[in-house]
Amino acid sequence: MLDRDTRHALEMSPSPGDGDDGWLTSYLDVLTLLITLFVLLLSLTPPGGGEAADTAFMRSASAVSSLPLATLATGIQPRHAGLQPQFDGLSIPGVSVSQGREGVTLRIDTSLLFPSGQAVLTPQGRGVVESLIGVLTSFDGQISVEGHTDSVPISTARFPSNWELSSARAIAVVRHLERQEFNISRMRAVGYADTQPMEPNATADGRAANRRVELLLRQQVEGE
Repeated sequence: MLDRDTRHALEMSPSPGDGDDGWLTSYLDVLTLLITLFVLLLSLTPPGGGEAADTAFMRSASAVSSLPLATLATGIQPRHAGLQPQFDGLSIPGVSVSQGREGVTLRIDTSLLFPSGQAVLTPQGRGVVESLIGVLTSFDGQISVEGHTDSVPISTARFPSNWELSSARAIAVVRHLERQEFNISRMRAVGYADTQPMEPNATADGRAANRRVELLLRQQVEGE
């Protein structure tokens, strides 16, 4: 005979199959997640797998690493990237070519164009401007002629400040092109005075670099 305490313990013991099955639910959840992850990874793998997948990844990485920094930042190619090759062979003393965000710039030292403090083209200056006509004719975009000065103030009856001097020099270049029967309908003349220096104005060389006329060639983009 079993005593009362023993019978009570046996009656309270769970029967087989009545235990806690929470571990099974957790196991099935983890298994489902693993299968979903496997299917997702499989869908991202190129057909053929193995070496084909590695090659595709390396090709993508190589393409991204070869892009210019500006292109990676903006997601588009510079709109004027195709202009520079047109001017690579340009060789005119005193004229330099550079590529920027706005387009291609033809930069001319004003010592080749004007006497100090003046806005009348010298014979040498007229020759320099005329030597650009062939290049400008082959370009069908917008052309901005921009005058720049150093920071040395000017105050004359004709040029009260560097604003008037820089603007007059830009206009003189446009007018001379017009006299050579160049179509100026797509040109504009702008004066920036000393607001856009290339070099510090603290030295003579810096001031000389800042005295310049620039022709900015900007390709017209459809929709603008």
